[in-house]
Amino acid sequence: MNREELYDGITDIREDLIDKTEKHIRQKRRRRRKTWMAVTAAALTLVILAGTFFSPLPMAPEGRNGYAVAEAAYPQMAPYPDEASYYNKMTDDFDDEAFSQDYDAWVTDRRERLDMAKACDADLEPFFTESARQFLSGFDGENRVYSPLNVYLALGMLAELTDGDSRQQILDALGEENLKSLRAQASALWNASYYDDNATVSILASSLWLNENISFVPSTMDTLAKTYYASSYQGEMGSQDFNKALADWLNQQTGGLLEEQASGIQLTQETVLALATTICFQAKWRNSFLESETAPDIFHGNKADTTCDFLHASRVQEYYWGEHFSAISLPMENEGNMYILLPDEGISAEELLNDPQAMAFLLSGGQWDNQKSLTVNISLPKFDVVSDLDLVSGLQNLGILDVFDPDLSDFSPMTRDQKGIYVSQAKHAARVQIDEEGCTAAAYTVMAMSGGGSMSAHEEIDFVADRPFLFVITGPEGLPLFAGIVNQPG
Repeated sequence: MNREELYDGITDIREDLIDKTEKHIRQKRRRRRKTWMAVTAAALTLVILAGTFFSPLPMAPEGRNGYAVAEAAYPQMAPYPDEASYYNKMTDDFDDEAFSQDYDAWVTDRRERLDMAKACDADLEPFFTESARQFLSGFDGENRVYSPLNVYLALGMLAELTDGDSRQQILDALGEENLKSLRAQASALWNASYYDDNATVSILASSLWLNENISFVPSTMDTLAKTYYASSYQGEMGSQDFNKALADWLNQQTGGLLEEQASGIQLTQETVLALATTICFQAKWRNSFLESETAPDIFHGNKADTTCDFLHASRVQEYYWGEHFSAISLPMENEGNMYILLPDEGISAEELLNDPQAMAFLLSGGQWDNQKSLTVNISLPKFDVVSDLDLVSGLQNLGILDVFDPDLSDFSPMTRDQKGIYVSQAKHAARVQIDEEGCTAAAYTVMAMSGGGSMSAHEEIDFVADRPFLFVITGPEGLPLFAGIVNQPG
């Protein structure tokens, strides 16, 4: 299946889901609005550049918070209408006309954003596949999770700050021919992934943290603001207040899901610039798990067996399989999915990271040849997995080398005040948690720069995830927002 056919298939499914959602909403207009269950995810990438300073330069004018130079204005979206606000308790009437008008506006806006995914014309599979292998494997049975979209956008911003071989190595890793194609792709990815409509929340944010003693190339800063919606802040590097301002920004953008990790981020006096990208994702499960069905069972981890609570449900849904795995999807209301990929007995979850068929499935958006609608008896552990990754070696294995070497790196598009700037840190922290109500996930990346088997004919099948497995969370546009490996549920 070529990329155009894949997009057409995904679009048909999305439009069908919107139509079904509309029918479902209209059927329950006059019912009391129920508390909904949420899927939440967040990620953060922070890149820090440092070097040896030349002469101090005047400090930029202070913004409204003492540091803001410019703050991005994010897109406004038609909100998903809250049924309760259209219901008159005094007369027991429902304002159908107003609801229909607002709902139609929401549907129109959503369709337009889904169409933006078609502009993502570059092949993201190589970057996703190679980065998943680098950042999710080789950790001796520990849990791992990261956000490929978030890392992609952070590396895109880093490419804007570099030139020569430093830039080309980043472009090669991202699968882009030149800076122009990268900007088009990054802009399409950003707009296709950004949602803030009360139904699905997928908030992306970017920021630049500038040293007050360094002057920066205005055109480069403008490009980052336009393409990546990057706000700019300038202050005293290494000061407690500036570090706190950065941590506060990160916590605000990620909903406090990475507060512990963000508290460990420290900019030093040698820092020239730090860039941060974040994503915070929230959506409903389309079909929640009943708490009454949750029961303890044994999870056979890589290092030991543990007893934990398992979610249970029997549903008629699509069941997927490959040569070495089976898989299901946990759909989110108003689009988006979590795919759970379970290796066959005798196959490890990490082995699937090197299985082309398994990785292709994770990028398929559910468009898979080996699938069948069955009654699936799901048994899935509630899990809370956290990882804290050092990305330097992984990025170097992806071919990004020069930015880590002060003698080879080229950051001339960023500033001409000094040489010897290099990436001294590259870290990514992430967390994913699921329960009956949904999933909570968060991640950040810090970069510091100094100077299944075959399918049987049965119509009912058990899907028991009682051993290490892979997962991927996709947004409404079908792009992989988060991916991870669960080796132990706790």
